[in-house]
Amino acid sequence: MADAIEFRGVTRAYGALRAVDDLSLQVRAGEFFSMLGPSGSGKTTCLRLIAGFEHPTSGAVLLDGQDVSRIPPYERNVNTVFQDYALFPHLSVLENIAYGPKVRGVAAATRNTRARGMLDLVQLGGLAERRPAQLSGGQRQRVALARALINEPQVLLLDEPLGALDLKLREEMQLELKALQRRLGITFVYVTHDQGEALSMSDRVAVFNAGRIEQLSTPQELYTRPKTAFVARFVGGANVIDAELAATLFGERRAFALRAEDILLSAPESAAPADRISTEAAVIDVQYHGAHSRWQLRLPSGAMLAATRPAADSTLPQTPGNRLRLSWHRAAAVPLED
Repeated sequence: MADAIEFRGVTRAYGALRAVDDLSLQVRAGEFFSMLGPSGSGKTTCLRLIAGFEHPTSGAVLLDGQDVSRIPPYERNVNTVFQDYALFPHLSVLENIAYGPKVRGVAAATRNTRARGMLDLVQLGGLAERRPAQLSGGQRQRVALARALINEPQVLLLDEPLGALDLKLREEMQLELKALQRRLGITFVYVTHDQGEALSMSDRVAVFNAGRIEQLSTPQELYTRPKTAFVARFVGGANVIDAELAATLFGERRAFALRAEDILLSAPESAAPADRISTEAAVIDVQYHGAHSRWQLRLPSGAMLAATRPAADSTLPQTPGNRLRLSWHRAAAVPLED
């Protein structure tokens, strides 16, 4: 079976700027696939290339095995949900959802029946006659989803769709989106700069940087086995130990990633177990994050490391300048590619 989406050596250039640079990837049919990266990394341009709003400068974009690089958006079996929802303010919720079938010439009775079915799917069955201005942000997002899904797209594209919502509602919508995707079984391609969103919802995640993919992995592998320093820092904020420091600590001259939660803090006079790497450090700052605190620490070399501890644990002095012992299992340090 053909992949739902395939990029074959795709470049999208704007003059000298390559927003997407010789990119190849495959998105499997029926998966929740996320494109994660900072602003300007190329992820939204990729989404626009799939939708047909942009055309590749070189290379090919395929949908279900068909080259659609020059096919206009309205001839592609994909729909897009945008961050601003793009709802028609003068139409009711039901009319907004039924708009796509109306444009396609579907009879009024049929499109209204389908629209009401979509309203039930996104749990807004009682709001058919309201206008978008009368809805909450989460309700407008559901309407945008229903309007995109009513056309039964092969692929649903979601461009930062939760960015305008507050934290609690965003977390609720993450659960709803994943449950909806599983229920429908269609391919979701989700663009975000929020690593928490990508990790919590996706089957696979592509981390973008400067128009290229730094790593394409499952969320678990991405977090536990980052391949590059960029991925290690961007996904979960890992410590990156450069080759010079690693040579001192490990006796191996190459870069490593070390998660803050893998570092054990103890009193400076305590002895670290023989199976752990150990060094001293000075406290620079302690930041409270609710369930845990994040400690900023300076090694004798001047390098900085971060460690986390349960916030309720106040047995160690937090005053800047106090010295502590840091230790971690050798296997917790993940070697990085050059």
